Amino acid sequence: MTDYEQEWDNLLGIKTTGRDDSISDLTRFPYEPTDYRVLEQVASTGLIGKKNTLLDYGCGKGRVSFFLSSQTKCHSIGIEYNPRLLERAKLNQENAPRGHLVTFVQADAADFTVPPRADRAFFFNPFSVDILRRVMANLLISCSDHPREILLFFYYPSEFYLEYLAALPRITLVDTIDCRFGSEADPREKLLIYQTTGY
Repeated sequence: MTDYEQEWDNLLGIKTTGRDDSISDLTRFPYEPTDYRVLEQVASTGLIGKKNTLLDYGCGKGRVSFFLSSQTKCHSIGIEYNPRLLERAKLNQENAPRGHLVTFVQADAADFTVPPRADRAFFFNPFSVDILRRVMANLLISCSDHPREILLFFYYPSEFYLEYLAALPRITLVDTIDCRFGSEADPREKLLIYQTTGY
């Protein structure tokens, strides 16, 4: 954890640092918070605002939801499978600025019904491609039932995610943002933004 991460946690009145793999397995991956520098880049795209509702898949302790709701005034729905992490997120909500804009749901992402108002989604490798397939099917069904465009933000995507998304019809890659800071050379340090199409 860097001082920068701690500073943002302090500003937001939350505690979201630290990795948690207490109930991770081959399909549900450990909780690791998204770097605040990456979230600053997401907020600065201008693609999320007060009229948007963001789905934060694998929200963990709620960092993405709290930060983006604070910075963009969007509504956010955090979806988390691990009840212990979700309890931490709800504790954070008590002090977070604009915490009233955030809702948390304990659910398996594959079974979560996408609400008609949701038009943004964030993923930081929360689960396997098998679960992602079901999540994407739910998102696309929602688009068919309630026509709209959804923007999908994928941070640090795995090769399995990239292969699956490249072959998926009705979504288009619209932007790639380099998230490497300093001397970091990891090519996966990027944010890919997709848009649903044909709705």
